Amino acid sequence: MEGKLIWWSPSPSWLMLSTLCLLLCAAQLQTSSATVAAAGTVPIPAGNVVPSAGVKLTSGKDEAMIDNGIIQLTLTNPGGFVRALKYQGVENVLETHEPDDFGGYFDVSWDHPGGEGKTEQVVGTKFTVITETEDQVELSFSSSWAASPKDLVPLNVDKRFIVQKGVSGFYWYVIVERLKGWPDVNMDQHRMVFRPKITMFKYMAVSDEIQKMMPAYKDRETGEKLAYPEAVLLTTAIEPEFKDQVDDKYQYSMEIKDHKLKGWISDDPKIGFWVISPSEEYIAGGPNKPELTCHCGPICLAMFTSVHYSGLDMVTEYRNGEPWKKVFGPVMVYLNSIVPSNDHAALWQDAKAQMEKEVQNWPYSFVASADYLPAAKRGSVSGQLLVDDKVLSPTPKEACTAYVGLALPGTTEVAFQFDVKGYQFWTQTDPKGNFVIKNVIPGDYNLYGWVPGVVGTFKHPNLITIQPGNEVKLGPVTYKAPRNGPTLWEIGIPDRSAAEFFVPDPDPKFVNKLYRQYGLWLRYPELYPKSDLVFDIGVSNYSKDWFFAHVLREVKPGDCEPTTWQINFDLPDVCPTGNYTLQLALAGALETNTFVYVNDLNAKAPAFATERVGKDNAIARHGIHGIYWFFSACLPSNLFVKGKNSIFLRAARSGDFPFMGVMYDYIRLEAPPTQP
Repeated sequence: MEGKLIWWSPSPSWLMLSTLCLLLCAAQLQTSSATVAAAGTVPIPAGNVVPSAGVKLTSGKDEAMIDNGIIQLTLTNPGGFVRALKYQGVENVLETHEPDDFGGYFDVSWDHPGGEGKTEQVVGTKFTVITETEDQVELSFSSSWAASPKDLVPLNVDKRFIVQKGVSGFYWYVIVERLKGWPDVNMDQHRMVFRPKITMFKYMAVSDEIQKMMPAYKDRETGEKLAYPEAVLLTTAIEPEFKDQVDDKYQYSMEIKDHKLKGWISDDPKIGFWVISPSEEYIAGGPNKPELTCHCGPICLAMFTSVHYSGLDMVTEYRNGEPWKKVFGPVMVYLNSIVPSNDHAALWQDAKAQMEKEVQNWPYSFVASADYLPAAKRGSVSGQLLVDDKVLSPTPKEACTAYVGLALPGTTEVAFQFDVKGYQFWTQTDPKGNFVIKNVIPGDYNLYGWVPGVVGTFKHPNLITIQPGNEVKLGPVTYKAPRNGPTLWEIGIPDRSAAEFFVPDPDPKFVNKLYRQYGLWLRYPELYPKSDLVFDIGVSNYSKDWFFAHVLREVKPGDCEPTTWQINFDLPDVCPTGNYTLQLALAGALETNTFVYVNDLNAKAPAFATERVGKDNAIARHGIHGIYWFFSACLPSNLFVKGKNSIFLRAARSGDFPFMGVMYDYIRLEAPPTQP
């Protein structure tokens, strides 16, 4: 199941928040030191010995081959598909079945408005040698939509591959361009796909915690499909250990900020295949958006844009001849084989060390395209983020470990969550709230941010223009946190996640040997078969008594009804003037309205209702959050009484699926501002 992050007890204060900041920073330093120490003990990969010969290119009628003495990369000409990757005597570490399936490719999921969706593997039509020296070869495989059949995605695409002397792997980046006046199109996904050889790569690693031997894809083909096609119960398995487990590609998702390294390991011979994404600037959705990594196949992904954990709330429409251009990558494909220690941990630690090296070298200086900007042509922004919440502190306080980022200008505070067209640049503040965002591509941006322990989202009121070689010094900037009156009670932690709430054990028949489990939403009607959740302020504990997802109850297959949760609390007195405020933050939602009633569930209308929000499907996809939503509900004082009160939250949506509903991040009831 999801790991729980319980940072403090149910009444956060600035003193506790400051303590948290210091602990987090200490933990980060300790983790970094441990990582460096671990990396230092790993033997040097045999493939990293720099050969005496340089990089050699051999090109023919139907393929181009680059060899640096460590790896040999073979690409189709002019298509630009990865046909073969030779390493350590293995002729091809990738699974290739031509003409339809290649070991590596770039694809786009798209449709014309109202048309049928398709996923297209982009085929190059022109081969160009960009750079050819002893130290580096860069090749281009491009296609022009104007010269292509009009049933192809309306994009110009340039796929670039780089092999360098002494490097155990290769770099790949893609330039996509849509010219002004081109037809309307929806593009839901852009990605690179790698297919390591089935007979070799059976151990998957996407983080320190998520590492395991994986079932065969044939096991999925004979398994029982569950609530949605990606989730399969393995009723038979080639390896007995996988029988009766659930396999689902969403079990292995990670937040984009943690997406830098993922891959597979072969035990015979002992080889690691890794995809390294040294920057998140070209990945859509911001640092906390969950995204796919690797899954059964074996498959390894470099995701750039998608509607995973967001749905079509992501702005994937290109209309009215809108031009667009973006560089995806470069990402690095890294291969290792460590002598004398050939265990999984050593290969993983070495790959982490290589990832850290790539991050330090970003932005790269060796990329030939003028569309990819080196550090000298980028700018930066610095400042200090403060939080103003006068109920908690009379003066603004430093925003410790806040996420601060630049993204395309938007009309709302959370616009960055839905943007796929621009670049995004994020960092975290230090304990004093200071931040520096480096290596920003020139252009106009909004500055966004959010602070752990503080509800809502920050958006700087002014447009920020980044120019090459310049630093924009903002100085102190203040986030005025949503606050109308003193806190009467609160449930949860404002951290954009439902992780602190009660996450049940999985049904034994749906167990997976990792921390994300299938079907946890099905436990709600088992725990509450006849009546819904009741939470008593001052008595109940949200980590034990507040279910992580407010879902529907399945009456019969395909027929689900709304559920209503009840929060009971006492008011020693009622302020006769002004409004009470319910601050309601959602960590995710799927096509659901949340209706708020005060004391009278049978009232003609709710006291407050959200719009129908959410398409992230995070509840079903083992997520503990998806898209963040925030609402401030003004509740008239005449709805409350002295003594016992109840607020009812209704997931007001009947639907086809029991995993429809919302995940709450944080709920707070505030008294009117005039109350002493």
